Amino acid sequence: MRTKEILVVDDEIGIRELLSEILYDEGYNVHLAENAEQARAKRLSASLDLVLLDIWMPDIDGLTLLKEWSAQQLLTMPVIMMSGHGTIETALEAIRVGAIDFLEKPIALQKLLNTVELAMQRDLLQPSHEIKNETKEIEAQDGMIMVPLPLDLPLREVRDYFDSAYFNYQIEKEQGNITRISEKSGIERTHVYRKLKQLGIKLGKKQEK
Repeated sequence: MRTKEILVVDDEIGIRELLSEILYDEGYNVHLAENAEQARAKRLSASLDLVLLDIWMPDIDGLTLLKEWSAQQLLTMPVIMMSGHGTIETALEAIRVGAIDFLEKPIALQKLLNTVELAMQRDLLQPSHEIKNETKEIEAQDGMIMVPLPLDLPLREVRDYFDSAYFNYQIEKEQGNITRISEKSGIERTHVYRKLKQLGIKLGKKQEK
C-alpha cells in the first residue's frame, strides 16, 4: 500500500514542525509549506492525499487559497482548515468552498489524529470533489446543508453552532427577508432578531428594511 502524503501549510514554524513529527510518527509522508506560494508548488509537484491548511497567513490566507484550488479544479484531495481564532462563519464558509473539516488551535493530539484518519477514510469512499458537488446538490434539491458539528464542545455551544448555520442558510435562501425567515423557522420576528443578535449575525442595510 502506498504511503499517504500530507501537506501541512502554516506560517508558524513551531506548528509545522510539531504536526510534521506527529504525522510522521503515524506513518505518513509529510510535506511542509509556510505560505500560499509554497503550498501551490507542493500541490502541483506531489500527489497529495490530504492538506492541513492554516486560515490566517501573512500573504494569501488559507480560505483564498482554498477558493483558488476549487476554481482551478485542483481540490481533488480532502482539506482540513486550521485556525487559532476562527469564527463559526469562517468555518462554514470553508466547508461551503470545499474543506471537509475545521480544527481549532491549539490542536489536541487525539483530535488531530482522529480528524486525519476520518478524512482519509472518507476520501477512500468518495473523492473530495464529489463530496463538494453532492453537498451542493443536496442543498439545491432538499434545502439541506451538511454541517460537521463539533461534538466535543459543551451542548450549548453545539446548539449555537447549529443555529448559526441554520439562520445563515435561511438568510441567504430568503435574501434576508425576516418575515419569510420567521414563517420558515416558526419563530416570531422579534425573537428572530434577538436570536440573530445573540449569534452575532448581522444583516445588511437592505435586509434590515
